[in-house]
Amino acid sequence: MKRKVNEIKISYQQRIPAKQWQSIHSSKDAAQYLYQHWDKDTLEIHETFKVVLLNNGNKVKGVYELAKGGLTTTPVDLRILFAVILKTLSVAIILSHNHPSGTMRPSESDKEITQKIKKAAMLFDIRVLDHILIVPNGDFYSFADNGLL
Repeated sequence: MKRKVNEIKISYQQRIPAKQWQSIHSSKDAAQYLYQHWDKDTLEIHETFKVVLLNNGNKVKGVYELAKGGLTTTPVDLRILFAVILKTLSVAIILSHNHPSGTMRPSESDKEITQKIKKAAMLFDIRVLDHILIVPNGDFYSFADNGLL
C-alpha cells in the first residue's frame, strides 16, 4: 500500500528567464538590488531578514524573506534558511536585513548570526558573499567590505 507524504515546494512568484537574471558584482550592486526590492513602508518600522539566492555566475535566482521582527531584532531560523537555499540549488548567498533606526553598524548578534550561517554554509559548499545592512534612506553597510566575513 502506497502512503501519501507531504512535499515541500519552493516556488517563484514570477518566472523570470535565467538570461534576464541580474548579476551581482559588488556590495553596491547587492545593496541597490535589495533596496529596489524592499517594501519601503516597512524599512522604518521593523527589521526584516532576507537572503539573496545566487547561481554560480552570481546571478540572482531570487530573494527570500526569511523573517520579520520587531524594531531592533528579527529571529533567524537556520533550518528554514538552509531548506530554502538547498531546495533552490543555490551555490552562493547574500544575507541582508534592515536597521529601522538608521544605525550603520552591525550589532554583536548580527556578527554572531553571520558567522554561524557562514560556518554552516561551508558544510554544503555554499559561499556567503556578504551580509548587507540596509537603512531607510538606502545607505548600506557591507560585512565583506569591512572585513567581517
